[in-house]
Amino acid sequence: MSAQAPLRSVDAVVLAVPDLDAGLEFYRDGLGHDLLWRNDDLGQAGLRCPESATEIVLSTRLPPEPNWLVRSVDQAIDAITAAGGQLLSGPTDIPVGRVAAVSDPFGNRLVLVDLSAGRYTTDQHGQVTGVAPEP
Repeated sequence: MSAQAPLRSVDAVVLAVPDLDAGLEFYRDGLGHDLLWRNDDLGQAGLRCPESATEIVLSTRLPPEPNWLVRSVDQAIDAITAAGGQLLSGPTDIPVGRVAAVSDPFGNRLVLVDLSAGRYTTDQHGQVTGVAPEP
């Protein structure tokens, strides 16, 4: 059954910040997390967790919440709603794939992300320059 389980891994933990520079001052400069990417248009920056593939995503627009990596957002929605969960928003296309928000029967909000379009590419300063398909 675990091969069919839709939630593959924690892609990111979103943390709300008043502005990206203040968030980066604390998490990058103060705590030492490396900047992976920054997208000012989205009000987000991704930081590396050194012993994990999970990112810390600082956001000026989203509430604190876990983002779950799934193979397909649409298939994960189907599985979760069939099991008693509820679709809250989406699915929506994003630069790196698709995203949706669901809840379990207990009211826990789960953000589902697939990277079907690839991963961000960045310049030497971490600014997003595009998206490259997964190899």
